[in-house]
Amino acid sequence: MALGFNKVDTATALGTIIGRMVSPGSELQTHDWLQNRTGLGELLGHDYGNTSLTRLYTVSDKLLKHQATLEYFLADREQTLFNLNRKIVLYDLTNTYFEGQCARNPKAKFGRSKEKRTDCPLVTLGLVLDGDGFPLSSQVFPGNASEPATLKLMLDELRDKDPFHQIKPVVIMDAGIASADNIAWLIEQDYHYLVVSREQHVKNPRDQKTPVAVRDTRDSNVVVYREVDQETGETRLYCHSEQKAKKEQGIRNRFHARLEEALEKLHTGLSKKGTLKKYDKILERIGRLREKHSRVAADYTINVIADDKKNKAIGIEWQHKPESDQKDKHCGVYCLRTNIPDWSEEQLWLTYTMLTEIEATFRSLKTELGLRPVYHKKEERVTGHLFITL
Repeated sequence: MALGFNKVDTATALGTIIGRMVSPGSELQTHDWLQNRTGLGELLGHDYGNTSLTRLYTVSDKLLKHQATLEYFLADREQTLFNLNRKIVLYDLTNTYFEGQCARNPKAKFGRSKEKRTDCPLVTLGLVLDGDGFPLSSQVFPGNASEPATLKLMLDELRDKDPFHQIKPVVIMDAGIASADNIAWLIEQDYHYLVVSREQHVKNPRDQKTPVAVRDTRDSNVVVYREVDQETGETRLYCHSEQKAKKEQGIRNRFHARLEEALEKLHTGLSKKGTLKKYDKILERIGRLREKHSRVAADYTINVIADDKKNKAIGIEWQHKPESDQKDKHCGVYCLRTNIPDWSEEQLWLTYTMLTEIEATFRSLKTELGLRPVYHKKEERVTGHLFITL
């Protein structure tokens, strides 16, 4: 009522939000659910049989109009009820795709889809969570938005909200957002940060004299090695996870097998009728295979044996480069960067693993809460759909 919602608007908003939790889908599906498949109206004392689909759309617009106020209210109420950890915030982005081309939505852009839907335009959702996984702030960006460019916008918005304007939280984010410019900006703004480094070559803690075990169970073993930059005071925490190593090695093995299978097929075809044999065409095909399997193509030396007189290929040979073994040894290795001076290795690593909270949130938004796909065409309706899900 304080936001100007009358009784019908309030009942419609409750129906829309509860419907998204119980029977997730589009506003059209929610309207059908409210009218034909639920007794919610009896519980709330409202006849949803007289609620039009247009009313669901207009209440979405009203909720979006008060997004900042609602997010602040919910964050404050949750803090009061649960005494949440607000000294740490997690930031990440995801995207969701549209059904249709959405030509009238300036934020609907083609980009790198998290669901591999490269055929559909996207919008990007930026989300800040507290250390316990509760959403604090959200914003919708174009589908082709640069991830690093969104950080300042989100933290400036968060800083303007209570109760965060007095105490700046520790910011945790992954490598996609942790650009050099963003880290410099965080330092300039007096933020503490804990981020995944973008460095390509990091030290394996198992090769160091004094690694520290931060997890040692039957299913998971993680060791770390701490190094402090004497000039900047920044800590680098080099980590090795056995579980992560097995996963990454399994991925590399699959890519190796696929590339070798394709090369074997191309080689075998040289001795069969009706298959590709021209030398330049074989080179072109191998170039495409390298591009397709770019994650492991650099691990191979590939030679095409040619019959110069006929300009034909008569054989293909390939072998692993010796340095590819070093890549295998670095599976499961990553580096964390932080300007927090007094946390232990275990505290830093356990805090970093909080990023799994935001990954779990994104999974819930997209599956249990029906964030995808988006059927709306107008920008404000798209943003409203995402905000209702949140």
